[in-house]
Amino acid sequence: MQDLILLLAQHSVLVVFLVTFAGRVGAPLPAAPMLVVAGGLIAMGQIGWVGVLAASLAANLLGDAVWFYAGRRYGHRVLRLLCKVSFSPDSCARQSESLISKWGGSSLVAAKFLPGISVVAAPMAGAIGMSVRRFIAFDLLAAVSWTAVFVGLGIVFNRQIEGVLLAIANAGGVATAVLLVGLLGFVASRWWRRYQFKKSVAMHRVTVDHLRNAMDDPQPPLVIDVRSSAGLLAEPRRIPGSVVIALNDMKAAAVDLPRDREIVLYCNCPNDVSAARGAGVLLASGFDDVHPLEGGLDAWIAAGLPVSTEPVEPSVSGHTGLAAAT
Repeated sequence: MQDLILLLAQHSVLVVFLVTFAGRVGAPLPAAPMLVVAGGLIAMGQIGWVGVLAASLAANLLGDAVWFYAGRRYGHRVLRLLCKVSFSPDSCARQSESLISKWGGSSLVAAKFLPGISVVAAPMAGAIGMSVRRFIAFDLLAAVSWTAVFVGLGIVFNRQIEGVLLAIANAGGVATAVLLVGLLGFVASRWWRRYQFKKSVAMHRVTVDHLRNAMDDPQPPLVIDVRSSAGLLAEPRRIPGSVVIALNDMKAAAVDLPRDREIVLYCNCPNDVSAARGAGVLLASGFDDVHPLEGGLDAWIAAGLPVSTEPVEPSVSGHTGLAAAT
């Protein structure tokens, strides 16, 4: 840590750029704490603020542009990759979809301050077709806000930071051990939260083969796509005949759903979490024969089964095809 501080004092622009860029592309480096330290050093007169600001903005824009381009070219595949390696793979795609659906381009600003979502927001913006000009404008605003907050914290609390830096320098190995214990505690807490979350959505799932065969029955299952509008833009393919009811609308839509048919819900998210949550909502509303599709849309496509690519046009109630399906 002390070596990083010394490097920051001597090569502030380069260090800020490299660490921030690495953080934006997903490397587990302490970009935000480094900016706080940089703010403290600015207040102490050891480094200049212009270079720090320029380096942070350039690193943010370039790092986010990498993922924006990846999202635009590879769509939801890059989002699944990012979510698989995140600390919260079960919720990162769903939360990022919800955020960008509700706030649009301004979600890029909010995402900067949300761990687990910050890296996913840029590829999501690319996947749903946000224009390059709009992306750059909002991402620049996000970079300015993020940099200003953390550098500002360092400037405001520069005396405390000076004391912390001195304590770290004096403690040596003890400080390193404390930091490692804190990091291990953080990872353990996130693992426990993920374990508890997976328990909460554990339920019987039906297979693609079951659904494919059941769709030939005289009374086929009602198949529900629970993805948000942003998720549908990122991956427009759907299971033929499925209706679209976003997870957030499931409780309100339950009153219109048939209770005498099997209901199968699907998404294309890690561990089928959105489909499982939707099934939980329906089960809590008194439905009996409700199941998530194991593997979701990805498993359906991998099995070589047909898909629909027709644009989704929500009905007045907001639930595509619901009236026809019931």
